[in-house]
Amino acid sequence: MKTSTLMSLNRRQSLLLATLALTSALTPAWAADEAPDAFIKRITNDTLELIKADKSLRSGDMGKLIQLVDAKLMPHVNFRRMTSLATGPAWRKATPEQQKRLQDEFKILLVRTYSGALSQVSDQVVVVKPLRAGQEDKNLVVNTEVRGKGDPIQLDYRLEKTPGEGAGWMIFDLNVLGVWLIENYRTQFTKEINAGGIDALIASLALRNKSNAKPA
Repeated sequence: MKTSTLMSLNRRQSLLLATLALTSALTPAWAADEAPDAFIKRITNDTLELIKADKSLRSGDMGKLIQLVDAKLMPHVNFRRMTSLATGPAWRKATPEQQKRLQDEFKILLVRTYSGALSQVSDQVVVVKPLRAGQEDKNLVVNTEVRGKGDPIQLDYRLEKTPGEGAGWMIFDLNVLGVWLIENYRTQFTKEINAGGIDALIASLALRNKSNAKPA
């Protein structure tokens, strides 16, 4: 894939994952009873309105974004599963401490990488496509399009249903223009692990996060 295409994908992933980072801010307790496509439709469209109405979120206020992600997003995303899938087979060989450090650094990377995309939200709306029949609750995909100025942007959510009473839907992957977030990071992570092991990946992520935290 050409470098220019990858950069375009990364910018669009930035916008759309930033949208995801606010989706649970308006999720009430009864959301567990919703169909998965209805769940995605409500939270994404409500989220776009929330971003448009909040100047500090649109400007990428990092402190406010991190606070919002920790309080509102994490309970609705299976981030441990997301991290383990992005890491690949090496995850199972990592110690609990290594897994925790990797998960923490990966979360910081995603939050900081996509925070600047909040300023790009303007007139977008989300159109949820009909749910494909016959899907399993542990790996269910809801297909959507983000429409606004320019060409529509494909955005698919991979969900799983949590077991037990009060079960709801958990997001664990995103597909932007045919590129799954986990698959994209797994390629990068595998190179780091092959070169120096799981500790090398953790160190690399920590270094990137430290660099990203410096004021421009």
